[in-house]
Amino acid sequence: MAKIKKGDLVQVITGAKADRGGDRGKQGKVLKVYTDTNRVLVEGINTVKKHTKVGQSSKGSKTGGIETVEAPIHVSNVAVVDPETKKPTRVGYRQEIVEKDGRERTVRIRVAKGSGKDL
Repeated sequence: MAKIKKGDLVQVITGAKADRGGDRGKQGKVLKVYTDTNRVLVEGINTVKKHTKVGQSSKGSKTGGIETVEAPIHVSNVAVVDPETKKPTRVGYRQEIVEKDGRERTVRIRVAKGSGKDL
């Protein structure tokens, strides 16, 4: 089970500070998780300039040029934000028994280590 999932609010915990042109301390929402490379795509974090080839659309307008897009960042460089304190925290799990259709199942629920609140 992944500790960081799509839709989580995360904070960058490593790298250069924002006043030096980096992203440390910035918070953003996870847009996509790449499990094979252990990377996450975070909204507004690790932006890079991408040069696209100039072409023409079907309506005749020019496309292409320089656009700014987000690049993936390694999961070890981000931490989930605690919903209570709004600070980065570690993620733990607790088990809970849920009854559905007369059958009991054990489910794992993600919990913020700092405050104990459910994520």
